[in-house]
Amino acid sequence: MRLAALRQNKSLMLHDADILCDAPESHKNRPALFCPGDLSPDTFSPGYWRARGRVTGEAPGRGSSLFITPYAGAAEQWVLRPYRRGGLIARLSKARYLWTGAERTRAFREIRLTARLFSLGLPVPRPVAVCVTRHGLSYEAALITRRIAGAGALAERLQNDTATPLLLERVGRTIRRFHDAGLDHVDLNARNILVDADDTPWLIDLDRCRLRAPGRWQKANVARLERSLAKFANPDAAARAGERIAAGYQA
Repeated sequence: MRLAALRQNKSLMLHDADILCDAPESHKNRPALFCPGDLSPDTFSPGYWRARGRVTGEAPGRGSSLFITPYAGAAEQWVLRPYRRGGLIARLSKARYLWTGAERTRAFREIRLTARLFSLGLPVPRPVAVCVTRHGLSYEAALITRRIAGAGALAERLQNDTATPLLLERVGRTIRRFHDAGLDHVDLNARNILVDADDTPWLIDLDRCRLRAPGRWQKANVARLERSLAKFANPDAAARAGERIAAGYQA
């Protein structure tokens, strides 16, 4: 994976040059392929995709992530996620953040972290592109990643009582792999763990996450996940799920 930069006026974009290839000859058999020259700040606007009839669905959450088809006949889908604030500060601004430099924006940090984890072979969605647009002392941003085919949130599996002990142990082993790589996932919960059609767990939403040396944060991650289980299953089922995840983590 090679992240390349593009600038247009007040916007700065990073994109995966291996997905959005610059070589025209690579597109001769796929003329509708989305290319770097097609990238613009508008590309990161939900309205851009709605106007073209390319929105296929929407994920729950603060940012209202959209599932989009990038080009005609595409075999894959992408996920467009605008960055949105939560809590009391959202009353002041839901979409803008303090500008302290491009590399310090949440968007740039997330795409670089995701690219690194992806390159390590860890199960994260492959990043496609990110855009940061500056407005004086503030900025707004959005991220595009590849959609994981056939995946649904672990939360749904808990609600439907289809989270098997084997799957839960896989979740624990997956979290351990990320922890061994140093990932501190600050919002590890059952909605940010996806499970694909092969029952392979994936971690999503790496906003504000970082790589760290081993420490107490690892137990805090697991404890946060265990607390979230109770939101989607009855107390007994949540406790059993936590035990299976812990067993996988220790294994």
